[in-house]
Amino acid sequence: MRGLPMSPIVQLPPEPNAAIIDRFALHGAHIGTSEDQSPWVPFGDSAAIRHLSFDVRTGSVCNVLWVKGGGCIGTHRHRAAVSAVTLQGSWGYYEYDWTARPGSFVYETPGTAHTLYSDDPQGMQALFWIHGPIEFFDEHGNHTETTDVFWFINHYVSHCEKHGLAINQALFL
Repeated sequence: MRGLPMSPIVQLPPEPNAAIIDRFALHGAHIGTSEDQSPWVPFGDSAAIRHLSFDVRTGSVCNVLWVKGGGCIGTHRHRAAVSAVTLQGSWGYYEYDWTARPGSFVYETPGTAHTLYSDDPQGMQALFWIHGPIEFFDEHGNHTETTDVFWFINHYVSHCEKHGLAINQALFL
């Protein structure tokens, strides 16, 4: 890494559970920036999602949401915590008086409902870590859809199969 002082690799004492860790533990992964690592998958008319991980044990997903050139994601309610870091552009929720910009951190609590929008001509991209399901509603407050870890997996897998893309097993925890 540039700009950091070089540090030697520290020799740790032997891990007492190394054989069990090697046999049963999940290992980390690196998801690169190329489309073959994880493509942008359309999400409505003005957005796309780049899926980064699916954890069926906890019902959690991590992804980058891209709202292109201004647009809106429907009103939704979270059933567990969600956190986000803005990467590019700006966005907010119609229900709140703040605007997220690059580097902003947003934490959403269970039970909150809001409507995500971006009026930035360049759109927005934010990294979201989503725990649990999200309920979507129409303009009359009627429930239209629930998304959860399995919905997100299907969103990714269906897109890959439709376009002849390899499914990246590193996305699955």
